[in-house]
Amino acid sequence: MKVALLGCGVVGSQVIRLLHEQADDLAARVGAPLELAGVAVRRLGRKRDIDVDPALLTTDAEALVTRDDIDIVIEVIGGIEPARSLILAALSRGKSVVTANKALLAEDGSTLHEAARTGNGDLYFEASVAGAIPLLRPLRESLAGDRVKRVLGIVNGTTNYILDKMDSTGASFTDALEEAQTLGYAEADPTADVEGFDAAAKAAILAGLAFHSRVRADEVHREGITEITATDVASAKAMGYVIKLLAICARSDDGRSFGVRVHPAMIPRSHPLAGVREAYNAVFVEAESAGQLMFYGKGAGGAPTASAVLGDLVAVGRNRLAGTRGPEESTYADLAVHPMGETVTRCHVALDVADKPGVLAQVAELFAKHDVSIQTVRQEGRGDDAQLVIVTHRATDAALSATMAGLRELDIVRAVASVMRVEGDEQG
Repeated sequence: MKVALLGCGVVGSQVIRLLHEQADDLAARVGAPLELAGVAVRRLGRKRDIDVDPALLTTDAEALVTRDDIDIVIEVIGGIEPARSLILAALSRGKSVVTANKALLAEDGSTLHEAARTGNGDLYFEASVAGAIPLLRPLRESLAGDRVKRVLGIVNGTTNYILDKMDSTGASFTDALEEAQTLGYAEADPTADVEGFDAAAKAAILAGLAFHSRVRADEVHREGITEITATDVASAKAMGYVIKLLAICARSDDGRSFGVRVHPAMIPRSHPLAGVREAYNAVFVEAESAGQLMFYGKGAGGAPTASAVLGDLVAVGRNRLAGTRGPEESTYADLAVHPMGETVTRCHVALDVADKPGVLAQVAELFAKHDVSIQTVRQEGRGDDAQLVIVTHRATDAALSATMAGLRELDIVRAVASVMRVEGDEQG
């Protein structure tokens, strides 16, 4: 069975290594040898992390994926183009595709799935979310007989490393980011990670599988971590919380819609996700019959991601030998994605206020005006350092946003120092 590989970077080189080192085992698991028939690269003379037979290298990726003798195409180049065109070219010719391309799946997954269906090939993408963690296949297959209510987790290792260092050492966001870049956990341009774009693409894929509906990345509410300060982290720590960038996909109470969001949130230190350190990922899945399941492991890196790619490769190879296909995209539910304003959540709010009588009464009156009840409140500091720290009960995000806007108009409020959502208390 002949395999074409698109990309020979960090992940692609590890795919080649595993194909060579585990050739006999893979052949036994698939039922036929897997032969690497070609590797598409941008530059032929570039130094690579692994030795590759020069005869396999080509810069003509389209010619490679459309060769008649190719059975399976592995795409690990990332990005939208030329990845989309190459995958569609392969699928339209009846070849099966294994991809790790979360951005493409979140932007135009429906087109890829339709091409796989009409071309009678497989489209597998376990490596697109959470690296080596087997997460998508359980959602796609193992829990197909259950009703998933919520998916909540940490799906970006870069941001988790940064927030973990801020929590454990008191470092600023800038210092923690620089350390992550030095260690290779963050790119030179970390925007996709720290602004939440990477996690949003993964959340779209997770929500689509969990709720049997199509979800695009632009339908995911997204907030990054760049505004989180060492003071925010210290305040959360003092209350027994830790700040994490969470991807949250939750079905509405009436089951007719669901929300998909990525944003930083405070979670109790008793929550299992609070103990996810450094660049690791972890995801909770809550289903009606199965209850709560937790998936944990290395969410990125060459070898972990290649492990997921090889797992899909074995599954696809078995299907081709048997003359069958894996599960198709399931969108029968066709549920709507409800706006963030309808999402019910809780907030931790820090207000810089004037140090005089009646401040708390005016603040409480404004919260009540917008039907946001207060769970706890405490006053810190005196004079110019006076601050109110409030934790609300659950309310819609629209009500909480209206409350924050109103607070900024009050004369007694010098500044809304920070606003942080609170999640996970029901798990703690």
